Amino acid sequence: MKTCMELFFSFLQIGAFSFGGGYAAIPLIQGQVVDHHGWLTMAEFTDLITISEMTPGPIAINSATFVGIRVAGIPGALASTLGCVLPSCIIVILIAKLYLKYRDMSWLQTILQTLRPAVVAMIGAAGVSILISAFWGSGAAIALAETRWHLVVIFTVCVIMLEKRKMNPILVMVSAGGMNLVYALAAQYLMR
Repeated sequence: MKTCMELFFSFLQIGAFSFGGGYAAIPLIQGQVVDHHGWLTMAEFTDLITISEMTPGPIAINSATFVGIRVAGIPGALASTLGCVLPSCIIVILIAKLYLKYRDMSWLQTILQTLRPAVVAMIGAAGVSILISAFWGSGAAIALAETRWHLVVIFTVCVIMLEKRKMNPILVMVSAGGMNLVYALAAQYLMR
């Protein structure tokens, strides 16, 4: 029961302060799940983000459900998911009422514009954290000799596929998995 309460209050904090959507919540989730409570390692957290991104639904809610199940089973999943969703529901209802009433006021538009750079910074920090974990491993020092070059190549190819070729992100994710599988099989074959 204590663990379910910890999950609820941890994800309540995440839900209350993750302005800007799921990607903006990633550093907050990492802070609670990896750094503060130690429920997951950084490598497991990276896998969590990957799984949360691949499954339907918001990334923060998928993450909350995954962590809840991992830590305390179904009751933990319910507690963490409820904690993540509850602040948003309350805040959205209040803001919707206020926004409909005051949407034409210039100071409201100024406040919304002021929040945008902070949201972009949070998304960028999450992306850099995940890239470092992918290319050098969790907790590892960034060193040229320790770089996982095959993952850098896969990342570069995926960026080109997404930005230059405008390919479907699902196809790009499947292709990345296929490229990594080919690399792993080739590496295994060459080690014989």
